[in-house]
Amino acid sequence: MDDNGKRLQQGLVEVEIEAERLLLAKQQLVECDRSRNSNREALTALRKQARTSKSSVPSPYESLMKQMGGSDAKVKEICRTCGDHDSTENTWMMFSGGDIFARLPFHAVHISLEKDQEKLDFDVKKLQSYVKDKTLSLSEKGGLSDIISPQVLRAMVSLKDSK
Repeated sequence: MDDNGKRLQQGLVEVEIEAERLLLAKQQLVECDRSRNSNREALTALRKQARTSKSSVPSPYESLMKQMGGSDAKVKEICRTCGDHDSTENTWMMFSGGDIFARLPFHAVHISLEKDQEKLDFDVKKLQSYVKDKTLSLSEKGGLSDIISPQVLRAMVSLKDSK
């Protein structure tokens, strides 16, 4: 095989490896997004159980201003999800990665879910950035259908079966 053929073959191998990495990243993105949606649904169910919404519970500052009637006003910390719901009430929670159920305090469950949601949001943004970079890289190499380099097109047209 001459030098041009070897270079073309090496370029195609590189494009194929990049494309495999892109497909794996897209699959991870789908799985992570599915987990994020499930987690969001669980948080919504907890808010319904507590009869609150993200914006329905007043902030601790607002409640302090309402309570400033006397000099011995105490600040009561209000959880945005729990509201005035009994935060020590036990709630069933399934742990990720297995079929293990545990009965935990309501407040601990929603705090755990909110932390997981933040982590999943970060992971999704990171994967989206990675997919965007890999797509741009493949496009520049001529591996995507939007731009095909003339060398790749010429090689595909001149392919012959050796049988």
